Amino acid sequence: MKVNYITILAIAGTAFASCNSETKSTQVSDSAQTVKLAADSFKRTTDGRETGLYILKNSKNAEAVFTNYGGRLVSLLIPDKSGKLTDVVVGFNSVNAYEKSTEPYFGATIGRYGNRIAKGKFSLDGKSYTLFTNNGQNTLHGGKKGYQSVVWDAKQPDAHQVEFKYISKDMEEGFPGNLAVTVTYTLTEENELKMDYVATTDQPTVVNLTNHAFFNLNGEGSGTILGHQLQIYADGYTPVDSTLIPTGKIEKVAGTPFDFSKSLTIGSRINDKNQQLDYGKGYDHNFVLNKTKGMGMFHAATVRGDKSGIVMDVYTTEPGLQFYSGNFMQGKNTFKGGSRDDFRTAIALETQHFPDSPNQAAFPSTVLKPGQTYKTSSIYKFSGL
Repeated sequence: MKVNYITILAIAGTAFASCNSETKSTQVSDSAQTVKLAADSFKRTTDGRETGLYILKNSKNAEAVFTNYGGRLVSLLIPDKSGKLTDVVVGFNSVNAYEKSTEPYFGATIGRYGNRIAKGKFSLDGKSYTLFTNNGQNTLHGGKKGYQSVVWDAKQPDAHQVEFKYISKDMEEGFPGNLAVTVTYTLTEENELKMDYVATTDQPTVVNLTNHAFFNLNGEGSGTILGHQLQIYADGYTPVDSTLIPTGKIEKVAGTPFDFSKSLTIGSRINDKNQQLDYGKGYDHNFVLNKTKGMGMFHAATVRGDKSGIVMDVYTTEPGLQFYSGNFMQGKNTFKGGSRDDFRTAIALETQHFPDSPNQAAFPSTVLKPGQTYKTSSIYKFSGL
């Protein structure tokens, strides 16, 4: 019986990928490690819907692999400074592994509301709504069964693009309105992963969609991300209380460990004595982006892998960026290459509206009404310097 594989050959943090109709070995070096993503491991029926793998490629050998279970980015192969391919996104080798992971958000499309809503409650047009609280007393990333746990309808029109659709029913996880969501992921010839989100509703609701890829630009198993260089184009951030809900204030980053206005290593101040760092066990905060233009969007961040030389620039139409430094990774799950999800071995940079906006009148609104169309776009652009 033939088994479909995507074969990833990892060499000291770099990788090479190919799509095969059967098991195939390519000798790259004596230290090569073969990591296989078996297509059959992503085929199953969940809630009456079929899951599978979707592979995007460009002429520069970059490759992005998705599954429609959670509208999820599984793997992203990018050339490093010497031209070797590195998988910069950590993830798992089967739907089953994603389903059983103690961290449910690896690579997933997040909704209906990315980030936290205080005490799982908000009011809209005079009506009060109660959500499932799955993060202490708060709602996180859509509740108990957010978009990371559903099977999306998938369509792949060509080798560069995949489209996921999902209809979130009225009062799903407590949110009002039937919300029709489409997210389109595109891998361009310029090594950009573009994310376009569109949504409409039949009742007033709140929406905040994002992707929760966990990145290590040195590759899976290469150690922590503390040596990554990070620059965030933001003069302010939203401080939080002990439950990681914004206080409602916007404070300046200048003079604090949150000042990444110039490129610094992530680990340079992560252990400073600071109440906000104590609350997040590191960085888990929303940055208020400057209006720095780039790619027709706001330039949100630049990250450089200290070992690979891979640079990732983040652009978005969103007003905020959540920087999460992997503080709750506990080594309880095994990634597709065999390494564990150890403490701070990956970061997330989630483009977004601000956390708890439905309860914070001074924050940019996340309300969507019938007749309106929610549209947002983000680009993660890679280069090897």
